[in-house]
Amino acid sequence: MINFFKKIYYEKYSQKSYSASPVDLVINRIFRDKKKGYYIDIGCNHPIKYSNTYLLHKRGWQGINIDADKESIVQFNKFRNNDVNKNIAASRKKGFRKFYIYHSRSALNTFDINLVKKRKAKPIEIKLIETDSLNNIIKNSKFKRKNFDLLSIDIENHEYQALKNFNFKKYKIKIIIIELINMNFKKIETENQTLNFLQNSKIYKLLTKNNYKLINWIGSDLIFCRI
Repeated sequence: MINFFKKIYYEKYSQKSYSASPVDLVINRIFRDKKKGYYIDIGCNHPIKYSNTYLLHKRGWQGINIDADKESIVQFNKFRNNDVNKNIAASRKKGFRKFYIYHSRSALNTFDINLVKKRKAKPIEIKLIETDSLNNIIKNSKFKRKNFDLLSIDIENHEYQALKNFNFKKYKIKIIIIELINMNFKKIETENQTLNFLQNSKIYKLLTKNNYKLINWIGSDLIFCRI
């Protein structure tokens, strides 16, 4: 009986993480008092597994999920049908780009040829994928008049291109989670991240220029807060 009550106690006061890193627990804590909010998840991959937004979705949040892999969006339409789920790539502008595919719904799939050259594993297919700016994707969604609380972006070294022309003044997103890959090492691992590299990266400079400050850092996931 004692073990039974212990189990109930620990289940009540513990929280399961769904992210690849526990970054979603940090985000859930930041927004602990906000019952209803809105997110944008670029490179969403899967509605539950390794998702930075699933904990918020479970609490009733809604938003826009974007992925270049059609199969990922099929899953989002199944499990998150109240969200806007877009099979498109967020980039600088509307058009088409080469997408290097390792396998369907792989987290390695990327638009960045430099990252492909760095890896030992090679893509099995290259496709031309439709792209659009994040500004246009928001403007054409049912959430266009909402104030977004969270942007999560993980698109394998294409993050800067997706945010370079973003209208930070119009869309004052409170928290941004962004992956940063250090390409200076032969092995692209999270332990190779350094503060010096981070502060000199184009991503860091872009976000700090647009009134964001770095508040947390978990592996390759950086958390920025709007000042």
